[in-house]
Formats: sequence, structure tokens, C-alpha cells
Amino acid sequence: MLDNKTLLSAEVTMVTAFQDADPMGVVYHGNYFRFFEEARRVMMDKIGYGYREMQASGYVWPIIDTRVKYVKPIPFNHEIRVVATLTEWENRLRVDYVIYDAETGGRMTKAHTMQVAVTIDGGEMCFVSPTAFTRKLEAWYDSQA
Repeated sequence: MLDNKTLLSAEVTMVTAFQDADPMGVVYHGNYFRFFEEARRVMMDKIGYGYREMQASGYVWPIIDTRVKYVKPIPFNHEIRVVATLTEWENRLRVDYVIYDAETGGRMTKAHTMQVAVTIDGGEMCFVSPTAFTRKLEAWYDSQA
């Protein structure tokens, strides 16, 4: 079992764009997933298991469930900090997200996504995370000790 004291996480800072906003100048709720995805991508790159490595290992990881709590509206042209943290990994991936106002540090959104490994060749869902992923995660944890 991996040590849970230091969870794998990553953060990105970005400025919301005009095209992210609705006519009221507030970021459209569906665009939050692009922010989550960028933080998740950076997090997975930290362990060397980005999209190309996933594909090369024979798996895709579709999202099967999401939950978002919109705490405070995010206006366009606003700097935000998005933090992604891997909180489950043995049977599925659960990634927790928090979007903060980059200036004040106030929480604006919290969310999570669930993903499962699916074999590329057969389209079979895995009930345990494949060793191609867990070895990468274990190596990252070992490097943190």
C-alpha cells in the first residue's frame, strides 16, 4: 500500500478567457472541466503517465463520474489557481479539484472526477488499476521519501 501522507497533486494558474464566459461575463459551468483537465494533465505528467504513456501501456481512462460544487462565480479575465490531487488509485482514479482565486486565495469551486482503466484492444473495463499505472505511481512515491 502506498503512503498517503504525501498525495500526488499538481496545480496550474491560468487566466479565464473571453470565450470561456457566458453573455453575463461569468465562466460557463461546462468550461470548468477544461480547467480541471489541465491540472490533471500536469499531475499525471509528474509521474510519467500522460496521455501518450497511457495509450502506449494499452489503456484509456474515461471519466465515469463527476461532481462539481460551484462556490463562487468566476468572471472572465480572472486569474485562478487550479489544484488537482489524486485521492484514490487502487481500483479507479479519483481526482479532487479546487479552484482558488489567485489573488485572494478564496475557494471558488470544488469538484472530483472518477476514471477507470479500459483496455484499448478489447474495450474491457478493469476492476483494478493496471500495473502500468501503479508502478509509475509507486516510483513517484519512492522518490518523495
